Amino acid sequence: MASPTGPETIIEPDLPIVDAHLHLWFLSQTLLAKMPADDPMLSAMKKMARYLFDELLADVTAGHNVRATVFVECNSMYRSAGLEKMKPVGEVEFANGIGAMGASGTFGDVKICAGIVGYADLRLGEEVEEVLLAQIAAGGARYRGVRNTTTSDPDTAGVFAPLAKILPGILRDGKFRAGFKKLHPLGLSYDAIVLEPQLPDIIDLARAFPETQIILNHCGMPLGVESYTGKREERFPIWRDHMRTLAQCANVAVKLGGLATVSGFPSFNSYPPATSMQLAGEWKPYVETCIELFGAERCMFESDFPPTSATCSYAVLWNAFKRLASGCSQDEKTALFSGTATRIYRLDV
Repeated sequence: MASPTGPETIIEPDLPIVDAHLHLWFLSQTLLAKMPADDPMLSAMKKMARYLFDELLADVTAGHNVRATVFVECNSMYRSAGLEKMKPVGEVEFANGIGAMGASGTFGDVKICAGIVGYADLRLGEEVEEVLLAQIAAGGARYRGVRNTTTSDPDTAGVFAPLAKILPGILRDGKFRAGFKKLHPLGLSYDAIVLEPQLPDIIDLARAFPETQIILNHCGMPLGVESYTGKREERFPIWRDHMRTLAQCANVAVKLGGLATVSGFPSFNSYPPATSMQLAGEWKPYVETCIELFGAERCMFESDFPPTSATCSYAVLWNAFKRLASGCSQDEKTALFSGTATRIYRLDV
């Protein structure tokens, strides 16, 4: 998203970055036609219907020193045939192919898709092991873990419709947990995506499986849209208290980002696009609280592109993160921008 005032100067251009969370997809015209025209999040996705290797490469080489990226599942490139439970293996095959392109050196030295987080339906219980083994094989040395979309809200009008479609209580379901139990023995981590009111479920899950690495996405997704409009400040202490409790679980790390969509900040879908200074101001309470509670060694910045492209460009986003980290020590910056992601996802960068 271009700014009418021109591009921003890159802040700290030499600081190494490992982008801990992004997606690659191609939204076909058939799929786009099925999307509700009045859904603001989906309308933003339509603007970036194609985000594949070329689009990502243009972003990661736009001025910041991005050294590697982590691919996170997004229902992309599933197999079109075969057993339903095995179709998500296609997404891992796809991401691993993109990773091979990046690793070839033909397009530069950024290790795109250095880590891969796929989707396997943990509600399969013990049967999910077959899927996990297939994804490990498909992802080769890049496959690192699983993410299940578990976002749920009792008020279906409380958030954008696609984020409230999962039945409540899934993280406490016995079948889900039987599948979750398979992760650690296979050396896999779990990326957790929930809405802020579901944080108690993540706390319970982390306590039940202290040996499994859990990575909380998007600062725990604080809400400020639909029925939560105008309630973000009211709910901030609730979010903070839950995050304080979650931080006591040593097996949990948190991704700093993903605040551009459901948190209800003025910058979402705004024109002219937000500056990095505006974004840093909006996101500061959440990012600073996460760093304070978890420490830099358990926090990692994420772009959450292309969804965040509805708010700002890739270059502006990382300028915003650098503004937010301006008071950190050099060691803390290294952890936040590359070290934590490299360690947690065991990346070869």
